[in-house]
Amino acid sequence: MRLSGTTTGSTPLSSPEFHAEITPSHLENKTAFRDEVYVNSESDNVVPIVDRRENNELSRSLKQRHIQMIALAGAIGTGLFLSLGGALQTGGPLGALLGYAFVGAVVCAVQFALGEVSALFPVTGSFVRHAEFIFDPALGFAVGWNVVYGTYLSVPSEISAALVLIQYWTDKYPALWITIFIVITFLVGIVFVGVYGEVEFFFAMLKILLVVGVVIMGLIIDLGGVSGQERIGFRYWSNPGPFVEYLSSGSWGQFLGFWAVMNNAVYSFAGVESLSVAAAETQNPRQNIPKACKRVFARVTILYLLSVLIVGMLVPSNDSALDDYSGTASESPFVIAATRAGINAVPSIINAIVLTSAWSASNQSLLAGTRILYGLALKKQAPQVFLRTTKYGIPYVCVILQTLVATLAYMSLSNGALTVFYWFLDLTAAGTLVSWSVILFNHIRLHQGLKKQGIAKEELPWHHWWTPYTSWAALASCILFLLTGGFSVFVNGNWDTATFISSYLDIPLVIVAYSGWKIFKRTKIIPLDEIPIRDALDEIVRAPEEKIPPSRGWRRLNIFWG
Repeated sequence: MRLSGTTTGSTPLSSPEFHAEITPSHLENKTAFRDEVYVNSESDNVVPIVDRRENNELSRSLKQRHIQMIALAGAIGTGLFLSLGGALQTGGPLGALLGYAFVGAVVCAVQFALGEVSALFPVTGSFVRHAEFIFDPALGFAVGWNVVYGTYLSVPSEISAALVLIQYWTDKYPALWITIFIVITFLVGIVFVGVYGEVEFFFAMLKILLVVGVVIMGLIIDLGGVSGQERIGFRYWSNPGPFVEYLSSGSWGQFLGFWAVMNNAVYSFAGVESLSVAAAETQNPRQNIPKACKRVFARVTILYLLSVLIVGMLVPSNDSALDDYSGTASESPFVIAATRAGINAVPSIINAIVLTSAWSASNQSLLAGTRILYGLALKKQAPQVFLRTTKYGIPYVCVILQTLVATLAYMSLSNGALTVFYWFLDLTAAGTLVSWSVILFNHIRLHQGLKKQGIAKEELPWHHWWTPYTSWAALASCILFLLTGGFSVFVNGNWDTATFISSYLDIPLVIVAYSGWKIFKRTKIIPLDEIPIRDALDEIVRAPEEKIPPSRGWRRLNIFWG
C-alpha cells in the first residue's frame, strides 16, 4: 500500500528550519509548481495523496477567515436559539449546562483529531477519504454515502424549517418562498466557491452578534437592569431546582434528564465536522484547517455555555411557555424572557437570524454533500459524471443533483407528505455520531501507524501530546451516545417507533454498506505499517505551502477568525 519509497529526514514540519529548507524559489507561481510536482511524481511512480484532478480542477479560493467562520457557522445553528428551552425543561439549568459542557468537550476532541489528520491528508471529502488511507476503502464508501444521503436530505429539511420561520410573519405564498430558497441555495452552490465563503462569513458574523447581544440582554434582565423588573439572579436554580426528573423519580430521574440533554446537544453541534470537506478548495489547508479546528474550544466555551447558563437564569425549567413547539422564535427562552421584560423587538430579530441559520445550514449541507460525492467519484465509488466541474472549479453535476433533491421541500405543503419526508430524514439522525466516531477512529489509527512505522508525531504538520488520549475518551463517549440515543423508548409505556428508527437504523445501514462494498470489491484492512504517512510527509516537501505569518497586535486576541 506504500505510495512511494521516498524518505525524508526527521526535521519537524512545524519548525522554522523545515519551512526555510523546503520553500522553493519559484513558489510565487504556485499553480505551475503544483503541476511540475505532479508530473515529476508520475514519472517517479509516485501516487500523490491529493489527487491530481482535485488539485488541478478545483479552485483554492476559501481563505483563512472563510474556513474559520465556516467552522463557527457549523457550531452555531438553530439548536442554540430554539432548542435550549427543551434542554432546560428536560435537564434543568445545571443539567443542561453540564450536558452541553460534556458534549462540547467531545466536540473539541473531534475537532483536534480532524485537524491533525486533515493537516496531513488535505483532501476533498475529509474524514471519508481519510478512512480509505488509514483503515479500509470500504469504510470510506459506507460513511461517505451515509453522509451524502444525510446532507442531501438536510437541504430540503432546512428549507422546510425556513418556511416555518417565515410563517412567524406571514403564511402567504408558501410555494413561492420554497422556490426562492431553492434558487438562492443553488446559486450560492454553483458560483465561485469564494462566494460561498463570503456568504457563510456574513452569516457567522450575524450569529456571533446575536449570541453576544442576547447574552448581554439576558444579563441585564437577570440583574434587574430593565425598568419594572426585579433582580432574578440564580433564583431558579433553587426553585424549581438545578435538575429535573425525567422518566423516573429521584436521583435516577435527574440523571436521565441530564443524559437526555446530552443526546440532544449532540445534534445542536452537528456540522462542525464539515469545515475540512473542501480542503482542496482551501488556501494553505495544512495551516488553515488546524487553525479553524482549534478555535472550536473557545467558541464552545464562550458562546454555547454562556448561552445555556444565561437561559437557566432567566426562565424556570417548569415554565409553561417552554411548551411552545412552533419552530419559530416564540419557543426561544431568550424571547420568552425578553417579552416579559417588555423588549418587544427581540422576537423578530431572533427569528430573522434563525432564518439565516436555516439558510446557512442548507448551504453547508450542499457544500458537504457535493464535495464528499465528488471525493467518492474520485475513488470510483460513485459514477464518474460527478467529477465534472465548471471553469471555476465547482462540481456542477453534484450541485444539480442536490438541487433536484431539494425540491422535496415542496412536500411540506402537504402534512401527509411532510410526515413521510421526515421519516426518511430520521433514518440519518444518528449520522452525526457515526461521522464523529470515524473521525476519532481515523486519528487513533494514524497515531498507531506512527508508532508502528517509527515516525515521531513531531513530524506531523500539526499535533498535540494529549490528542491520542482525548480521541479514545471521545470515541467511547460517541459510541455510548449512539447506543443510548433512543433510551427513552425502552422505558415502560414510552415506546415510539419513529424515535427508535431515528436513533438506531443508521447503524445497520452503515454496517451493510461497509460489508457489501468490502465483499463486492474485496477490499482489505490496511496494515498499520502500510498507512501512507511517510508518503504524505514527502508530498508536503514536494509541494510546500507558503508560511502564514503569525497574527500580531490586537489580532492575536481574536478568537473567532484570526
